[in-house]
Amino acid sequence: MDTALTRSQFVRWRAAIFAIFFASGLSIATWASRVPGIKQALDLDNAQVGMILLGMGLASIIGISTSPAVMARTGARRGMLLTMLMFAVGIALVGLGANVFGSVPIVLLGMVLFGFGNGCVDVMMNVEATAIEQQMGKTILPVFHALFSFGTVIGAGIGALAAGLSVDVATHAGAVGALILVVAVVCFFQVPSREAALDPEDHEKPPFRRRMHTALEAWREPRTYLLGVVMLGMSFAEGGANDWIALGTEQGHGFAEGTGAVSLAVFSVGMTVVRLFGGPLVDRFGRVLVLRILAVAAASGIVLFILAPSLPLVLVGAALWGVGASLGFPLGMSAAADDPAKAAARVSAAATIGYVAFLGGPPVLGIISEHIGLLNTLFILVGLVVASGLFSGAARPLREDEKIPTAAQEG
Repeated sequence: MDTALTRSQFVRWRAAIFAIFFASGLSIATWASRVPGIKQALDLDNAQVGMILLGMGLASIIGISTSPAVMARTGARRGMLLTMLMFAVGIALVGLGANVFGSVPIVLLGMVLFGFGNGCVDVMMNVEATAIEQQMGKTILPVFHALFSFGTVIGAGIGALAAGLSVDVATHAGAVGALILVVAVVCFFQVPSREAALDPEDHEKPPFRRRMHTALEAWREPRTYLLGVVMLGMSFAEGGANDWIALGTEQGHGFAEGTGAVSLAVFSVGMTVVRLFGGPLVDRFGRVLVLRILAVAAASGIVLFILAPSLPLVLVGAALWGVGASLGFPLGMSAAADDPAKAAARVSAAATIGYVAFLGGPPVLGIISEHIGLLNTLFILVGLVVASGLFSGAARPLREDEKIPTAAQEG
């Protein structure tokens, strides 16, 4: 049974989940920033690097989709600890494989452990964040995702500094892995045990078979797929920008080298600012209206980016694109977690759809662009964003009679 938290306990819980979001972003940027060093150390070609990254991506999706089973067995609190330890070890293995053992299989094993662990943590930390959001009674999940973004920025900066100082990948990755181990242990003691997150002791839990049934039931609910459309469109827009906006600026429009990085920075700033400060707008106007307005902003921004005749208008388009794509994923997560009794399963299902689009969408765009051109390919994103806006009614908060009572409420 969940117990009421003191103010101090709640603040420590919130700080711990902020730290886990930050650590997840930091870990991703750590290996991503050192890919050139790993490639050079192992004398890999681009195809081999691609296969290693594919292994990590597949492991991430498996981790996301199986996280309800992990939670059903361990609970979110213990599950976050174990899977953070897993991806911390994975990061260290990547460094050891690159510089100490000179072994591609060890690097691949590290990337698989990293991908699976981070995928599992992604769902569980969002389950905890949405519970914090519900207790606060206001929209704060976008701020958690902004902390993830800050983690990637800091991680990329540390990676660039390490590479500039000729710090080898093993030392860099080992240090970050050790830091994440410390964060995981400290945060474990700050996160409360919660019935909704399956944290109570084993004798208090329903049978494992029943917990697994609950975990898989979300895939039989129409609302899961409607939310999936909302998140798919915005995830495609975000992932497409991360991978193609720089190339679209320089090669698609023919602007000078370096302008692509400026476009990506403008997009990222627009997205981060709205994630930090957009919560009060959601609380005032509701998820559905905000999602529809942002879908219009994203679609308009992408169209402007494609058709703009000058660099300033391209940058305006990139800014609108970032603003519009900013809240689709976190608000989809919030909507999936409206019912605490099924939060883990529904967040996992929605996240799986969103991350498949985020990870798999950009390569698909790249293949299509070989036939019709990159800028023309981006019109696909416009259609997906419009669909996201049209289906945003699925994010309407559930009424109390649409939720499943918890054991505490039944008792």
